Amino acid sequence: MEATLRVCEVKPIKGETKLCATSQESMVEFVQTMFGMDSKYFRALPTSYLAKSTTSTLLQNYTILEVPKEIPAPKTISCHTMPYPYLIYYCHFLGGENKVFEALLEGQNGDRVDAFCVCHLDASGLSPDNVLFRFLTIHHSAPVCHFFPVGDLIWVPTPN
Repeated sequence: MEATLRVCEVKPIKGETKLCATSQESMVEFVQTMFGMDSKYFRALPTSYLAKSTTSTLLQNYTILEVPKEIPAPKTISCHTMPYPYLIYYCHFLGGENKVFEALLEGQNGDRVDAFCVCHLDASGLSPDNVLFRFLTIHHSAPVCHFFPVGDLIWVPTPN
């Protein structure tokens, strides 16, 4: 809980607008505000299980089974579930160029996942201490792509 409160209270990085949403309604209002359009003109992209193994594995390696499909998205908003006694989504909008992809993944234990990925083509605004750089062991100015786990959402505008 303490870590969630720290994340929610820390000042946004350069070019970021963020909100810790405590309801689905506040999350949708944030998306509407950031996209500046009516609610019928955007959608959420959730990573989801297509087939779940009977073997429970917290962390595992995944293989991309097909060429990822790019989802046209001039803007994206990412919402991540946070550990807390009730629902909290850490939602943030990052300026700059991003790309969104959908990919079919298979885990070592047989899990099949329809997963969404965001690629930040200019990650220089992120802190060099960002968890993405620590996991990927890359320089903080390199493009960074990461898959979203089940439960997290990527919001994208849809054509009118």
